[in-house]
Amino acid sequence: QVQLVESGGGVVQAGGSLRHPCAASGRFLSTYEMGWFRQAPGKELEFVAAIGWSGTNPYYADSVKGRFTISRDNAKSTVFLQMNSLKPEDTAVYYCATDRRGPARQSTSYAYWGQGTQVTVSS
Repeated sequence: QVQLVESGGGVVQAGGSLRHPCAASGRFLSTYEMGWFRQAPGKELEFVAAIGWSGTNPYYADSVKGRFTISRDNAKSTVFLQMNSLKPEDTAVYYCATDRRGPARQSTSYAYWGQGTQVTVSS
């Protein structure tokens, strides 16, 4: 089993920033791709970003491209989501996920999930 623990959520004003770590433990392998998803109230789970084991060529949802940056520290088994220029529509519960077994933008592709952490952006 792999455990994922997220932190860094909170309340921030529009235009502000948050840095969101997700630490992996257990049978986590540094070769696992890691991703971030979010779910806003009343909406489906949405892909945000993903990154391969080497940390190169990350990819993003169009809605966050240019504002969010995903990165990872394999020595610490941790993935980060740096969120800048936050908007009220970014308000959601954010989840990290790992061990991808299918298309990266599909939530069903990931075997392990964190517990989620709330991000609220006030206008």
